[in-house]
Order: sequence, then structure tokens, then C-alpha cells
Amino acid sequence: MSVKAFADQRFVVTGGAGFLGRRVAAALSVRGASQVIIPRRAQYDLREREAVLRLLDDARPEVIIHMAAVVGGIGANREHPAEFFYDNLMMGAQLLHEAWRAGVDKFVTIGTVCAYPKFTPVPFHEDDLWIGYPEETNAPYGLAKKMLLVQGQAYRQQYGFKSIYLLPTNLYGPGDNFDPASSHVIPALIRKFVEARDQGAAAVTAWGTGSATREFLYVDDCAEAITLAAERFEEPDPVNIGSGFEISIRDLTHLIAEMTGFTGEIVWDSSKPDGQPRRALDTTRAAERFGFRARTDFRDGLRQTIDWYLANRA
Repeated sequence: MSVKAFADQRFVVTGGAGFLGRRVAAALSVRGASQVIIPRRAQYDLREREAVLRLLDDARPEVIIHMAAVVGGIGANREHPAEFFYDNLMMGAQLLHEAWRAGVDKFVTIGTVCAYPKFTPVPFHEDDLWIGYPEETNAPYGLAKKMLLVQGQAYRQQYGFKSIYLLPTNLYGPGDNFDPASSHVIPALIRKFVEARDQGAAAVTAWGTGSATREFLYVDDCAEAITLAAERFEEPDPVNIGSGFEISIRDLTHLIAEMTGFTGEIVWDSSKPDGQPRRALDTTRAAERFGFRARTDFRDGLRQTIDWYLANRA
């Protein structure tokens, strides 16, 4: 699909009102797309087949970018594993199947780094997706999203359906979810340290030991990668979307404390899980297949995220 063709394509972006989805919709518009439909759950509950059929009939898309998901941090995944599995599987599997039946030209599935096995050689390479079971705390979510890779490849093999699958690493940036009950590590730590600073707290408790590592990708960079893949990538192989930058949770925690102005003690609660021991992606395939390389420096991205939270927390 050429850039010129974007203007002639009808896009459906599920999850398009969310943290990443808003950026993807904007990136499509910058490339000339004038028909970007963003379904809302209140009108189209994608867990229900009737709603999926109604969406396809109403929107008549040629390209679907599916990123609607039920997501959360370690705590939320431990408390609601059934919902994380069922909701994510049903939304994706029904939408992909009915998109094929409706003659949609291209289906872009946004997967998750949680699909990787718990003990994957670092950096994670796409060929290692099937060498073991995911980390237990988020396995139901990771496996539900992973099944959409299997489905997309099966439909391509049997029907020639153009389905691609992208594996973004952990995202962060302005507009993230800062709700302590469901947020991921960066927004959770930002809120915790800002509130502790404002209250004059002597200490902040952090989960785990801090030994686990993570790779983080600025949300606008991820949107750029998804748009490039929708435009240029036509192959069945899954593709990692990452920054190539790995940091331990301990170092991340101290960095956010410093950047938010918290000067108290950090106490580690080792009774809480660390999650997957290491997480960093081999991003060679994205660079080679559709020319994506992350551009945002991690500290710069953190500063923008913190500044956004400070300006919008009320």
C-alpha cells in the first residue's frame, strides 16, 4: 500500500480512542488517510459477534488495525486472569474471522511482548516465540493475544488473507493510564513518587526486588512503527516493535524518583512478584522489513511523561 493509497483506504482502528490508538489514528491522518473509523465499546462490544458484524457493515473497512485490548499491570493480571484471557481472545478471533469473511484487504494485529516465554534468550527474537510458556502472572493475556498470530497465519495459509502481526514492547508516554489499580510500571511509579514527594513521605515501597529488566518504547514511536507496517509490510512473520534499550526496574525506579524530585528512601517488597526476569527485543526485523527505528531518547520521553502527568493529574 503506497502513501498515496492511504487517502483512498477506509481504516478501522479498534482501540483508536486509547493511549496508543489515538496516536495511530493521528499518524494515519498525517499520511493522508481521511477515512479512519474508531469504534467505541459502548456501540460495538467486540466480544459479541453481532457487534462485530454490525461494525463491519457500518464501516466497510479495507484495512483493520486491531489494538483494542483489556490490559493492566502485574496486579490486575493476577486478579483478573479469566477476563484478560477471554475478552482479548474473543475480540480478536471474531474480528479477524469476520474481517476475512467480509473481504477486508488487510488486517494488522497488535500483539504483546507478554506472548514471549518466561525464559527467552535476550534480546528476544521472533523465532523464539514458541520455546516455552509465558511468565505466569500475565500468561492468560499473552496467550490470548498469541493465538491471533496463529489465526492470522492460518487464514493466510488457507485463504490468502493478508494478516500481519506486530509485537510492541512496554509503552509509555503522555496520556498513559495512571490509575494505580491498573497502570503499568512507569505511570505507576511516576504517580507514586509525585504523591510521596507532595506528602513529604519518608519512604516509598516498590514491588519485587528490582532485578528484572524491561525495554520501553515511547508511544509516538510505536504509532509510527504500526503505520509503517500497515503501509509496507506484507509477510506472515511476527515482528518485534521496540527501542533496543533495556533498563532494570531498580534503575528505572531510582531514575523516576530523581526526575520527580523524591528524595526519601525506596523500600523493596520482595514478597511481590518481579514478573519476567528480563525483557528486551531484537528489533532487526522491523528495521529490515519496513524501515522502523525508534527515535525518542528514554530520558527525554520520561520527562515529557512526567510533565504531562503534573499538568493533568487534577
